[in-house]
Amino acid sequence: MGWGPLVAAILLCLSSSTRAQTVECTVTELDGSTSTLRPGPFVPPAGAASAAAPAPRGACPNPLAVPAASKAPFFLGSATAAYQVEGAAAEGGRGPSIWDTFSHLPGKTHEGDTGDRADDFYHRWANDIALMRSLGLRNFRLSLSWTRLFPNGTVGDLNPEGVAFYDGLFDALRAACIEPWVTLYHWDLPQALQDEYGGWVDERIVEDFAAYAQAAFDLFGDRVKYWFTLNEPETFCPLGYETGTFAPGRCSDRTRCLEGNSSTEPHLCAYHAVLAHAAAVSAFRQGFCRSCGQACSLEACSLECAGESVPGGQIGMTNAIGWAAPYTGSAEDVAAAERQQSFTGAWFLDPLYRGDWPAERKAVYGDLLPSFTPEQRRFILDNPQDFIALQHYTGNYVYQNATNPPLLLSSTTKSSDGYQLPQADSPWLFVFPKALRSLLGWLHRRYGAPIIITENGVSAPGEASKPVLEVLCDQFRLSYFQQYISNATAAKRDDGVDLRGYFAWSLLDNFEWADGYSKRFGITYVDFDSLARYYKASAMWLSSWFGMGAVTSAAGA
Repeated sequence: MGWGPLVAAILLCLSSSTRAQTVECTVTELDGSTSTLRPGPFVPPAGAASAAAPAPRGACPNPLAVPAASKAPFFLGSATAAYQVEGAAAEGGRGPSIWDTFSHLPGKTHEGDTGDRADDFYHRWANDIALMRSLGLRNFRLSLSWTRLFPNGTVGDLNPEGVAFYDGLFDALRAACIEPWVTLYHWDLPQALQDEYGGWVDERIVEDFAAYAQAAFDLFGDRVKYWFTLNEPETFCPLGYETGTFAPGRCSDRTRCLEGNSSTEPHLCAYHAVLAHAAAVSAFRQGFCRSCGQACSLEACSLECAGESVPGGQIGMTNAIGWAAPYTGSAEDVAAAERQQSFTGAWFLDPLYRGDWPAERKAVYGDLLPSFTPEQRRFILDNPQDFIALQHYTGNYVYQNATNPPLLLSSTTKSSDGYQLPQADSPWLFVFPKALRSLLGWLHRRYGAPIIITENGVSAPGEASKPVLEVLCDQFRLSYFQQYISNATAAKRDDGVDLRGYFAWSLLDNFEWADGYSKRFGITYVDFDSLARYYKASAMWLSSWFGMGAVTSAAGA
C-alpha cells in the first residue's frame, strides 16, 4: 500500500503575519477528519523557572491515560537523553565521558558537532518542564549523566552539584505532576573508566555500574519509581567496539580506529552489559526495601517508609529492535526472516528471559561468544526485569539467499510487489508502520512479558537545512506517528499484546550522536543558535492523542 492511501493526509502551511510567527497546518486523520494546528514559538509562562514544592501524594492525575483509539490505559510521554540535551559539559563539576572525548576527535561527528551545549537543558529545564505541561505530558523519560554525579565513574567521588541538579529537576517534575522515567546509562560512560580498564570490555564494569546504580536508587528513589538500566546495548556494543563509529571508537580497522578488536570486543561488551543489568536489578530489589526491612516482590519493590515514598518501583533494559518481514510467503523466506529476527531481536532478551544467547548468534559466532556460567545464568534469571522496553523505528524485508553467509539471507526495503518503503532523513530509517504491530506480536509470543515502547520516532527529510517556519508543519513525522501508534494500539486492542506505554522520540531536536545536529527527531524544534523552542505540528497532534488537554495553537497566534 502506498504512502498516500495509507496516510490520507493533506498539509497546507501558510505563513502567518502574527507577531508570534505561527504557521497554519491543516491535517487529515486516518479516519478522514481534519483539524487545524498553528505551531510556532513556545513562550514560557511567567515564573516557569521558579522553584516549586513536590506535589503531595494523590494530588496529581493518574499518569495512565486512555487514548480513544486504544480503549485501554497507556503510559504516554516523550523522551530525551542526558548527553543529547543537557549541555554544560564542563559545568557543575561534571567529568568527561567517552562521548565528550569522541565528539572532539576530528572526523568523528558531522562537521565536528559536540554535545558541549546541545539544547542547554541543564540551564533551561524549568522552561522545558513548562513546555511539557503545555503539551499535557504526564510521563517524561530522561537519563542521568553518570559523570555529572560521579566525575571519575566511581561512587567515592560523589559530586554535590550534580546531585543538586537532579534533585531540583525531579522535584520540579513531581511538582508539575510529570512522572520521571530514568535511564541509568545512555551511552555516556565515564572516560576515566574507559582509560582505566577499557570500559564495557572488562569485567570490572559490572561492579562499577552496579555501585553507580545503587547510589542513584539511594539518591533519587524517593521520587523516581520507573528505571532503565542500559539504553540499547545492541547499539553501543557493535557501534562502539566493532565498527568504531560511536564512542569509544574501537575497531580492528587501523585506518579508522587506533585500538580495538572487532572480533572479540563487541561480544565482551554485550556479555558484561547483561551481567551489569542483572547486578543493577539485584541492587534495585534489595536496596529499595533495605532501609525498611521489607521483603521485595520480584515484580515490583515497594517503599512504604516514613516520609516521602515511591511505591511500586519497576526496572528494565531498553532494547533497539527492528522488524524482519518475510519478502514472500514462501517457507524459505519465512524461515530466513525468523533467523534474522532472532539474531537481532533476541540478542539481549533471550539472556534476560532464558539465560543464554539466542541459538542463531551461537551458530554464527561460536566460541567468540562469552559463555554464561551456571551461577551467572541463575543470577540473571533470579533478577528479572519488570517489562520489555522496546525502542523501535524501522524494518525491512528478508529473503532466503543460500549464497550469503552467515545467516543465508538478504534484505531489501522494497516489497515483492515493488512498493518502496519511504525513507526518512536518516539513511537507516525506513517507514514501515505494520512492522511495529508484527514485532509486538513476536515479542508477546516469545516472552509473554509486558511491553513499553520507550522510543519511537522519525527524522523528517530536509528539516536540518530548512528555515524554522518551513519545518513546523512536520507532516512526514505526524503521519509516521499516526500510522505507528495506530498499529501499536491495534496490537494491544486486537492481538492480546500486554502493551503498557508509548514514548515518542524525542521531546526536543538534539545532538544525534555521530550525525551531530544534521538530523532532527524532535517534536519540538530547537534553534541551535538561539536555543528557542518551537512547537511542531506533531507535538500538538500528540498532545491531542494523548488525551491530556491538547494544545492547538502557539502563544500569540
